[in-house]
Amino acid sequence: MNEFGDIDIDSQLLVSVDQDMVQLSNGCICCTINDGLVEAVYDVLERGDNIDYLVIETTGVADPLPILLTFLGTELRDLTRLDSVITLVDASAFAPDLFNSEVAFKQITYSDMILLNKTDLVPGVVVEKLESHIQTLKEGARIIRCQKASVPLPLILDVGFNDPMAYDAMIPLEPTGHDHHDHSHDHDHHGHGHHGHGHHGHDHHSHHLENDGFVSVSYRSDRPFALRQFEQFLETLPADVFRAKGLLWFNESPNKHIFQLSGKRCTLDVEPWHSAIPGNQIVFIGRHLDADDLRQRLAACQGSVPGKRFTVHG
Repeated sequence: MNEFGDIDIDSQLLVSVDQDMVQLSNGCICCTINDGLVEAVYDVLERGDNIDYLVIETTGVADPLPILLTFLGTELRDLTRLDSVITLVDASAFAPDLFNSEVAFKQITYSDMILLNKTDLVPGVVVEKLESHIQTLKEGARIIRCQKASVPLPLILDVGFNDPMAYDAMIPLEPTGHDHHDHSHDHDHHGHGHHGHGHHGHDHHSHHLENDGFVSVSYRSDRPFALRQFEQFLETLPADVFRAKGLLWFNESPNKHIFQLSGKRCTLDVEPWHSAIPGNQIVFIGRHLDADDLRQRLAACQGSVPGKRFTVHG
């Protein structure tokens, strides 16, 4: 699990979290041949379980190439087989000029399979035009139409579509006596020594976040929002906010509201707070966002704390 943002929202939404959870909270796992990702994969392999598949879900702003090279350009190439890279495209939000970003282009061109999602939300002619445009970016692209990202697993698991030979020229050379860290362990790694494993160069750093202007803006508060003010805030949300998620507390309700925004669509699911202390935690992801403005407007949505009354003496 990979977080992009200062607040860990996703793990709080999981049904259960135990010792088997591996969390990477270093922003974006694609920005280098990543030590944290390599260590997480080794941790899974060392458990001794029979592992059928490793599925890595990245943030929506990830560059696939450094992640590919993490497996093809380190010792992991001897322990794993890279099966396929899958990119999810939102048919209701994607347009040729919508993102105009390096990462959107790379996610399509480096994919082995493209899931064209939310096809039920747009006319069929729009879906066909999107497929044609994707084919201009990646000739012979394998495209699967879907709704709510529901796809039969045999169509996307163990398909053998990725060709490691295509990346030979991009794989960094063997390190010359220099490892980024000395990851000395006393584990066998299924018969492969893991003492000081080399992360074969870090020269494939991805600058796509800077190039595209992607940023995350986080906000916390121990005071509830006023529902109407928050609705008005959403109505005037900048168009450059592509994604938002959070756990929200409203003055009008004792419950927790799970907030998800993708493009122009958002949902609020309700459940009890259980043992959690009520509060607001929200993360926005977009391009060239004014963090101070967003935080000031959110602060203006705050209401009073339920059950408390304040008296001013003058």
